Amino acid sequence: MTDTRPEIPAPNYEALFAQALDMNTAQPAPGLRAVPVVTPTSLPGSIVRVPNTSAPAVLPVGHEVIAELRFQASGKIGEAAGADASMTEQDRRQRGQSIIMQVVSEWATKYAASGAELTPDQERAVREAVFDELFRAGRLQPLLDDPHVENILIYGDKVRVDYADRPTRSWGSIAKTDRDLINLINHLARMQGQGERALTPATPNLNLRLADGSRLAASAYVTPRPSIVIRRHRTRDQGLDDLVRWGTIDSSLAQFLRAAVKGRKNIIVVGSQGVGKTSLLRAMAREIPSNERVGTLESEYELHLHEDPEGPEVIAYEGRESNGERGPDGRLQGELTLSDLFPQLLRMSLRRVIVGEVRSREVVPMLHAMNEGEGGSMATLHARSPQLSIERLATLCLEAGIGMTEALAYRLIAQAVNFVVYVRLVDESELVGPNGEPGRKHRFVSHVMEITGIGEGGRPSYQMVFAPREQNGRREPRAVPHGNISQTCVEDLTRAGLDRSVLRRPWGTWGEPLQTVMPL
Repeated sequence: MTDTRPEIPAPNYEALFAQALDMNTAQPAPGLRAVPVVTPTSLPGSIVRVPNTSAPAVLPVGHEVIAELRFQASGKIGEAAGADASMTEQDRRQRGQSIIMQVVSEWATKYAASGAELTPDQERAVREAVFDELFRAGRLQPLLDDPHVENILIYGDKVRVDYADRPTRSWGSIAKTDRDLINLINHLARMQGQGERALTPATPNLNLRLADGSRLAASAYVTPRPSIVIRRHRTRDQGLDDLVRWGTIDSSLAQFLRAAVKGRKNIIVVGSQGVGKTSLLRAMAREIPSNERVGTLESEYELHLHEDPEGPEVIAYEGRESNGERGPDGRLQGELTLSDLFPQLLRMSLRRVIVGEVRSREVVPMLHAMNEGEGGSMATLHARSPQLSIERLATLCLEAGIGMTEALAYRLIAQAVNFVVYVRLVDESELVGPNGEPGRKHRFVSHVMEITGIGEGGRPSYQMVFAPREQNGRREPRAVPHGNISQTCVEDLTRAGLDRSVLRRPWGTWGEPLQTVMPL
């Protein structure tokens, strides 16, 4: 278990922090102990895995009955729409609800005559299932409605669900056949108004945004069976104070990040998949003053900053997939990548640019925008550590195909990026502690790294402003101040509202140790 012994401060700790903050030259970050990897074979015998007791919700009838009722209702809805050319989509849904109620009611009466009467709740479940098949996501809809679902992983008839508060569970099949599954995905694409996106032999990969903000990625025809991943954004309106309550950051780091945004520092949020990079970026972006004009660039809208009535003025750009055809130059027709959209975005008289996720050639214009603008731009990036984010950015620059050298890539990064914020995920949802307490997922910022310029070998130099700390038998794996920050930067942040004393708290403002099954 995590060590809970009281803190024993080092002698003159406050003086050491004050000295570090007032010096003009950067001090090297204290050495950090690598966190050991915990594998199932290394777990103590007192810690066991949580048993899988999942049980998908069951309708009172089979899906073949739902399919037949859907067919009957669909025909009547089509007739009603044909008779009224002025019917809007909202009118069609309202008319569809009444038709579905009539069709299911008539069917339920016949069903009861056979000696198997339905309860009101069961009949309502059938109506909802038919409505979902026609107007929503079919058998996927219960999962999309569950606020605890994080990811839905589908491979043919095999379905797994990642939860925020419990272990991964298996689920019932979403479609009867692979063809039905592909039809469902294309139905979702049409419903979202993204008709140019479809899963076909000509376009075997599909990426789209669902109505609730979830991101769907699908592949077929190039895989043995259709493969779909839906990543859900369970929270969309959170701010930095919400992240403090959830334990992602403490109030010291919240104040620092708030000042970094208002002080127009360029920030890259990094981490592995599903750790909460987009959620943190969204929370930080809500600190941008409302009188500013901001541009966002995403392959699928996930930040939703343009939907915030109290936020800044946002010009939101979304990439577009191709129709599967190629032009004479070999390029996919109709495709608009983030790097294609970047030049137009920069003509929109913006004060900041936010890139939802940097994956490819858009890295170069993004770094140039950070370097040439007023500052305050942000992005997310996949990387396994804050230090490796520098190498990841450099690799993307070299892969952009514009003849950039390694030395130029490193120089561009050093000039453009001020801070790298690393988000870590510790997943203990499959574990139970020695006293029977269930494990859970822990998401928290573990490092804030300042890039201070060009260092040895022409590579960017850096230092840890926030990082884990271990001292006198106490270990804190979450980000706490380390007193390392350049004098120019701390002065900029002070003008933006940062209280310097925040950086002199060796253990931050964490009230209790992180409650993990395995010590970190």
